[in-house]
Amino acid sequence: MAPENNQDESLLELFVFETGQNAQQLEQVVLAAESQGGFSHDQVNEVFRIMHTIKGSAAMMSFVGIAKLAHRMEDLFFYIRENPEASYDSRAVSDMILSCMDFINQELERIRSGEPADQEDNQLLIHRIDLLMSVMTGNSEPHAGCSAKPPAGVSAPAPVPLGSESPGAKRYKAIILFEDGCAMEDVRAYSVTVEVGEYAKVLSYEPQDIMENGESAARVREHGFTIRFETELSLEEVRKKLMQTVFLSELDLVCETVEAAPTEAGHDDAEAHEGHPEAAEAPEASEAAKKPAANQDSTAQYHQQPQSIISVSVNKLDLMMDLMGELVIAKTMVVENPEIAKLEVADFNKSAAHLSKIVTEMQELVMSMRLVPLSATFHRMQRVVRDMSNTLNKDVHLTLIGEDTSVDKNVIEHIADPLIHLVRNSIDHGIESAEERARAGKSPTATVTLEAQNAGGNVLVSIRDDGRGLDREKILARARANNLLTKPESEYTDREVYNMIFLPGFSTNEKVTEFSGRGVGMDVVMQNISQIGGSVAIESEPGKGMNTLLKIPLTIAILDGMNVSVGDTRLTVPIAAICESFKPRQQDILKDIDGNEMIMVRGECYAVLRLHRQWNVQTSVTQLTDGILMMVEQDGKKRCIFVDKLVGRQQVVVKALPAYLKKTPLSRCLSGLTLLGDGSISLILDAGWLVETSINGQ
Repeated sequence: MAPENNQDESLLELFVFETGQNAQQLEQVVLAAESQGGFSHDQVNEVFRIMHTIKGSAAMMSFVGIAKLAHRMEDLFFYIRENPEASYDSRAVSDMILSCMDFINQELERIRSGEPADQEDNQLLIHRIDLLMSVMTGNSEPHAGCSAKPPAGVSAPAPVPLGSESPGAKRYKAIILFEDGCAMEDVRAYSVTVEVGEYAKVLSYEPQDIMENGESAARVREHGFTIRFETELSLEEVRKKLMQTVFLSELDLVCETVEAAPTEAGHDDAEAHEGHPEAAEAPEASEAAKKPAANQDSTAQYHQQPQSIISVSVNKLDLMMDLMGELVIAKTMVVENPEIAKLEVADFNKSAAHLSKIVTEMQELVMSMRLVPLSATFHRMQRVVRDMSNTLNKDVHLTLIGEDTSVDKNVIEHIADPLIHLVRNSIDHGIESAEERARAGKSPTATVTLEAQNAGGNVLVSIRDDGRGLDREKILARARANNLLTKPESEYTDREVYNMIFLPGFSTNEKVTEFSGRGVGMDVVMQNISQIGGSVAIESEPGKGMNTLLKIPLTIAILDGMNVSVGDTRLTVPIAAICESFKPRQQDILKDIDGNEMIMVRGECYAVLRLHRQWNVQTSVTQLTDGILMMVEQDGKKRCIFVDKLVGRQQVVVKALPAYLKKTPLSRCLSGLTLLGDGSISLILDAGWLVETSINGQ
């Protein structure tokens, strides 16, 4: 369950974010180890470190289920690390880790949605880890042979009374300072006591009321957190463990043990020196005198530099983008004010040009802050490929190219699901079985390639496989059975046939499996990509493979648009959807047998959509030869749009439709709205609607 006393929204959000990042990093380490055939020493240490971090964070937040599971996984890798010669099934360990991460990710999702975290569902996983460790250690007792550390609790260890030291134990005093601005210093000090309690006997700490007193955070921030403890570990071992403290700024660690016989009063010298810090630090000074250079270097490396990267809420970046859009509009309204345009003011024009330059640079900077590399999304596909390869018994290798390509975070959220569907489709439908590949003379290991590259204001994402490719005749047969054909089969181009797989409910898979065959998935790809103004194209060669090309905008917050007028109405059409604009000639205008207007362009005939008839807009421009035709294209389909005139090209800031408009039929044909330089509102037309909508009034 969620903690009650020590949690606020910012702390919970930070926990979910950091744990999610650690989970993703851990998954990549496991997949990399699998590809290498086993865990290297560095990878074992990395898994141990990540699990240790997750355990400490979850214990601090009182998410016991996550903390216990991470602790048991930490024990497993502690044994592997301390017994490098031990033999174990690395694939079984990988499966175990990924199952644990699935549980942790599910818990994080519950926490995000405000549901209480489950404390018991991890018992089966813990039992599986214990069985795995019993096999590795060769002991009948599941937990035998693992680390002797006690399970991490969720409360700070109570200080024990000072007394005689345990045989071989030393007493240490640590003063910990946290980085400026890290916040919640009392909670972080609480976490330190939990961590130290795993390998040492905590004697005392100051402030003693770190969790009860609300003022303790300020005291820790100003004076640091002091903790005394007793352990058999050496000074350097203790220092190394404490240096793993999150947001650590400075660490002052001394050994308070004095190697001398106990006094007659029965109190050891360490206790006698409690009131004499200079005497207590004498052994450390003596040791430093013997190795001055080594200790100076060691001390220097523990003074970390101030952090140069901070985490910022996406909501704040969204708000900044909105304000930036308002600033762009306000600048345009001032600079292009018709009253000022009548005046000849040289100084104003110079200042306006300087203002425009600054606003443009700010706009580019804000945009760059929202750009996120595709690497995290691409790397998620490695898990998809691994799981499907195991389930379908296919040997598939995933190749990633251009994963450093960056796009807007909102765009990434829209393409994550389409990428998963396309990769799954390639492995399930496209990649043949090992026997089929052998008969075709192909390598037994199939290849799926994800590639991203910049193309002006767009990003091209390619999903390729070297499988069997698409079967044109099979697709046409399914379309014929579903009455989807609207013209003779011979007139369909390959691209038109291949695009049929994106129709809702369309599937050529005869057998329903857990991955496909229900007709769900490929239509989701088209819907998600169309929502952000992107397009999908398919290339396929029978027996050679298939390539699905996604063309997505760099951002959906700002787009290049062509402003047009229809009567007194201003509209904006995305530049990416416009093929050309032209003034029609009378001899090129014709009608089909149903009376619908058509236009002949270089031997090709295109339907004409009159926007003023579609929405009953009053205008004096009703003859095609008096207005302008814009040819727009989306998903291989083209249509000519009739408007009064072109107002001009402009980079516009996309605003979401108001709630009342979303409830009207008008929302189907709009992708947003924007404010123009004169303060008027322009509706942004959806390119998909322009080419798909039925034509009224003809």
